Amino acid sequence: MKIVKFLLALLLTTGAVYMLNKPISLKGDSGKKDTNIPPLGPFFSPFTGFWQNADPVNGFSSQKIEVAEMKGKVKIQIDERMVPHVFAENMEDVCFAQGYIVAKNRLWQMDMISRLSGGRLAEVLGRDLLPNDQLQRRRGMVTGAENAVKAWQKNPESYRYIEAYVAGVNAYINQLKPKDYPLEFKLLNYQPEQWSVLKTALVKKYMDMTLCFGEDDLEATNALQLFGPEMFKKLYPEYNPKQSPVIPSGTKWAFEPAPVKEITEVQEAVGLIRHKVYEKERELVGSNNWAVSGSKTKSGHPILCNDPHLQLSLPSIWFEVQLQAPQTNAYGVCVPGIPGILIGFNDYIAWGETNVGHDVLDWYKINWTDEAKTSYQFDGSVKTVETVVNAFKVKGEEEPVLDTVKWTVWGPVVYESDEKPWNDLAMHWIGHMEPNPQDINTFLGLNLGRGYDDYSRALQFYDYPAQNFVYASKNGDVAITVNGKFPFKAKEQGRFVQNGDGPKQAWEGWIPRPHVPSIKNPARGFVASANQHSTDPSYPYYYNSTHFDHFRGRYLAGQLNAMDSITVEDMMKLQNSNFSIQASEGLAALLPLVDTARLNTDQIEVLKRMQAWDFNFDKDKAEPVIFVKWWSRFYQMTFDEVLVWRDSLPMLMPENWRLIELASDTPGDLIFDLKNTPERETAANIATNSFTATVDSLAADLAKPDFNWANEKKTSIYHLARIPAFSRMNLDVGGYRQALNAISETHGPSWRMVVELGDEVKAWGVFPGGQSGNPGSIFYDTGLEKWLYGEYNELFFMKNADDNRQPVLYSIEIN
Repeated sequence: MKIVKFLLALLLTTGAVYMLNKPISLKGDSGKKDTNIPPLGPFFSPFTGFWQNADPVNGFSSQKIEVAEMKGKVKIQIDERMVPHVFAENMEDVCFAQGYIVAKNRLWQMDMISRLSGGRLAEVLGRDLLPNDQLQRRRGMVTGAENAVKAWQKNPESYRYIEAYVAGVNAYINQLKPKDYPLEFKLLNYQPEQWSVLKTALVKKYMDMTLCFGEDDLEATNALQLFGPEMFKKLYPEYNPKQSPVIPSGTKWAFEPAPVKEITEVQEAVGLIRHKVYEKERELVGSNNWAVSGSKTKSGHPILCNDPHLQLSLPSIWFEVQLQAPQTNAYGVCVPGIPGILIGFNDYIAWGETNVGHDVLDWYKINWTDEAKTSYQFDGSVKTVETVVNAFKVKGEEEPVLDTVKWTVWGPVVYESDEKPWNDLAMHWIGHMEPNPQDINTFLGLNLGRGYDDYSRALQFYDYPAQNFVYASKNGDVAITVNGKFPFKAKEQGRFVQNGDGPKQAWEGWIPRPHVPSIKNPARGFVASANQHSTDPSYPYYYNSTHFDHFRGRYLAGQLNAMDSITVEDMMKLQNSNFSIQASEGLAALLPLVDTARLNTDQIEVLKRMQAWDFNFDKDKAEPVIFVKWWSRFYQMTFDEVLVWRDSLPMLMPENWRLIELASDTPGDLIFDLKNTPERETAANIATNSFTATVDSLAADLAKPDFNWANEKKTSIYHLARIPAFSRMNLDVGGYRQALNAISETHGPSWRMVVELGDEVKAWGVFPGGQSGNPGSIFYDTGLEKWLYGEYNELFFMKNADDNRQPVLYSIEIN
């Protein structure tokens, strides 16, 4: 009997071990896909599973590591916020150590971003991610990354810094055992790969896709086709007369403009574009930065501020670090996977960036010459496409999925359909082109910089994504440069889909570097940018975008212009301002239009609330909810003739500033007439009707004590794999996408930094997360609470490896 019991127990144990070490497939309901769950045994193993990812019970221990690749000695001091301070004897070892320590904290994040950019998510996440992978390859992300590597290799001196960074990442990976793998590798049941220069380029390409991928060519083309040139110009003007550009209006251009060709093609000739537009980043990916000179500060020293607005995530986008070598001592934030400090300061200068937003992605209609679409017309002759066959590995499947992409002189054919007449479109994007071979020297140069000449020289190496580089120094200079590589464009070139049958529609060349907009030490005592237009219309070169800011930049310039005796605390308060010019000007247009005789008692009370509102999108206020819903209704009712097309065609929507202008200046315009009613409506009718409908829809909510902006907005910071337990949901925070504190549902200030450049440089910063990428670590989201409340950490800018002004958690020595 004992034998039987033993054999039965052995059988059950063996079965359990087998089942726990085997993927589980849960059958989906009828018509739904099966759900595949990774093996649970390794994940729950006490020896190799998630238990091993907890922070050490007895605290962190200092480490000594022997690495053959090192040229000298490195010491990394980890402070009490888990910020590493790297001290090395040369720049190559600095880059090596940076790669090592970033990988130690963010390895899975680095892997995931490189896979997202390179179209390799399905390998580890399954078939559901295959369409995303195919789109990324079809867009040419890998080609762009490969071209970046080719360019970097042309400058061996700077390329060795990238190689050193890669070697540092791999030095960390190579010492890992399965029990040490970051939690997500265990949860998703795959292993870390070796890092490479190509993967660093793919991370860079992810940034390019985020920051210089914006365009609305298809939407604008259809709007022009349907409404005609006159109505198009009325609904979609390119410049807001109230704009406060990055380079102040009235600035004289100290150069003789280069000639730019004209294009006489009739844009309407391209025809309607019926492709379903791929999902776009509709949120304004922007930022604020500014620098005030000592003449406007209480201390007499310049102050520089920067807060890049991006999609928020956990692990956080940024990694905080200090890098010191004989040539430099810099502190700030880096992007995991890329060497150097992108936003930060050193002993002499500070720098930061916001996105420029010029359109550098154009679409060209391909005129095929055969049914198989293997050749096309170009410049009076027939050209053959180059075909690239991409193979996609899919988790749980033995055979790869193949997908063929056609490449033309313009770039890859991304939009393709079998429907006739053909409207297949090729993508011409700056991100496919080889960047300056020394583009990494932009940030390394800033890290090493000591004055304006170093700042200006470093920017010469930078091509894309174009950024507004703000600068301040201890010697009192402040400056800003709209920096990047910008194509010569004829008037409205690239605003619409173009005919791809010849070179006359191509970019003719590049705006000369000395002609790129910049300003140093302006008379007003500050420089500032918030993704608004780079210049006023007097700038002699054409550029376009439908994504320029029209509110934050004006508010920022107005506030700085009015301020004097500025303190660091003033700048922190300004970064966290919830005031919106869109709300103040929008309500100034709407409120006088409301016919109060048509309102009931409840509606009158709400109207009074809106009249008394201070236009701040504070978390506990209800007025922001009312405004957003009212404005949305007013917008939709006004532009009913535009919205009617959105389900069937890509369609460009008018900008909010233009609606404010129309309601204020021409309330009787025909645009306010509803097309589905016999009456002739004006802006007053639309304002009143939209207001009453909004208030009625909120009747049940207005009396609730928890009816407020934070609960309506539900700001959430998601884990990269969208794992709810690793995310932070429904945060109690204010802010608005059109306020300086541009916190929306998923986007917001990803790093707030304030630097005072006195005799001793002091800085403060915070981001909505923590240094560790490990969800089980106490350092996973340590900055979130301070970020929510608009508070900052004083940054520990160590003078040397023995600086003991603040506690050090542990150290790592690499020899």
